[in-house]
Amino acid sequence: MSDDLVYLNDGNFDSTVRSSSKLVVDCWAAWCGPCRMLAPTFEALAKDYKGRVVFGKLDTDESPKVAMSLGIHSIPTLLFYKDGKQIDRMTGAHPRANIEAAIKKHFS
Repeated sequence: MSDDLVYLNDGNFDSTVRSSSKLVVDCWAAWCGPCRMLAPTFEALAKDYKGRVVFGKLDTDESPKVAMSLGIHSIPTLLFYKDGKQIDRMTGAHPRANIEAAIKKHFS
């Protein structure tokens, strides 16, 4: 795992959303094949956008309260937050170009 990522859980999720003006959250689980396929892309984006956008990982098995409150029904799901409000979500293992397009659309 990368030190460019913020590891989110039931305890720090809300405060991280409130304190990050631009945040992308990867909702995932260790047993999920598509989640594992997406992980290197997500980590590369976190490195490339460091200092401009915060990238967080939320393990839905370890943080069921947050996952349930967000209505996460399938993983991976990427959540996009701007100034504390969820503005978009993408479900499934998308290619980097699709994720980067969403980042540019919402955060530039």
